[in-house]
Amino acid sequence: MNANGRLVFVALLALAVEGCVSNTGIKPNVVTYNNQGSMAVGAPSPTSSLQQKEGQYFIEFRSRYALTYGHTFVIFGRLDEAGQMINPEVSGLAPATDSVVPYILGHYIPVPAETGESDGDLDDRYRSASWRVMLSEAEYNKVVAYIRKLKASSHFWQATTYNCNAFVGDIARSMGYKVPGHLLRPQQYITKLREMNGGPNAIGYTGPAG
Repeated sequence: MNANGRLVFVALLALAVEGCVSNTGIKPNVVTYNNQGSMAVGAPSPTSSLQQKEGQYFIEFRSRYALTYGHTFVIFGRLDEAGQMINPEVSGLAPATDSVVPYILGHYIPVPAETGESDGDLDDRYRSASWRVMLSEAEYNKVVAYIRKLKASSHFWQATTYNCNAFVGDIARSMGYKVPGHLLRPQQYITKLREMNGGPNAIGYTGPAG
């Protein structure tokens, strides 16, 4: 087997390992969003009234579907009085390329990373799971400052040691939350994160398996 063949084998093996993670016990949350990302009518959450206040600050831990096993990231900003996002900002860790080669290499060695928005992050059709947390202005400013610092120090992506889950986990941990293992699939990771910290009335969504 030549060098290219070995790298492809390593990538396929990593995908197979990801596929072995069971989703047993992970259940959709009782609160859902409509296709525009706002809470569905009648969703039973005691925090729903917060979303009706113009300018409410939030951070949303989210995963989306992809051709592989998906992507995990955060969206943060403010909501208008209808609960719609106002100029949201996205941050997540991914290989800094559109080429498949660094992505494959990243299952073997660290590769250069980017920490901004990627295709599909804000398209609700691709959302596989989410957990939205409402914040005061002081809490929001603290979280954003941490995200800026984390982005400045996150230069590499590696599928098994520091991936998109681990990046988002660092943000959640800075807020005092418990985090699941970073080798879960993104959809499972966000769902588990919500279940570990949000309680039965957490504002969130889990879609069908990708």
